[in-house]
Amino acid sequence: MAKTYGYLALFEDAPAIYQAARSVREAGYDKWDVFTPFPVHGMDGAMGLKRSQVPVFTLIGGVIGFFTGMGMAWFMGEFDYPLIVGGKPFFDPVFPFPVAYELTILLAAFGTLGGMFITNRLPMHYHPVMNYDKFRHLTDDKFAVVIESGDDLFSEEETRAFLEQLSPTEVTLLKDEEEDL
Repeated sequence: MAKTYGYLALFEDAPAIYQAARSVREAGYDKWDVFTPFPVHGMDGAMGLKRSQVPVFTLIGGVIGFFTGMGMAWFMGEFDYPLIVGGKPFFDPVFPFPVAYELTILLAAFGTLGGMFITNRLPMHYHPVMNYDKFRHLTDDKFAVVIESGDDLFSEEETRAFLEQLSPTEVTLLKDEEEDL
């Protein structure tokens, strides 16, 4: 049985979707999104989006990589194969630096990729907006605002009336028809 996913309001151009996004944010909705065929300058600010958390994952991955490289060289020199050559110490941070540097880059890249997947909730193989009969226009020449039914302010009558005040070309009730497994 299909449940209500939310309302989709269709717009013709970027200035209209920009103003609609500002209006939805100012109305206090929390669970909503904008679909555009190309990036709209300033849309993040209009939607009130915060800075991405992906750089935090990148930093954590890089720090882990650096200390893994240094720790690996220290462990090998101190415990695994302690060999004094020419009176040199068991550990010196200069010599394992290339290994630590490469591990920093590698694990920072993995952290970035993992952070992107986590923060974007990927992979998402299905989205109810894909059931919209004009979905192909959202990737070509139309713009849409979708307010989800899970939002605290969502009411079928009031949300529809609010979206119609924004002068869209169409307001459609979306159903979530994903089958339960």
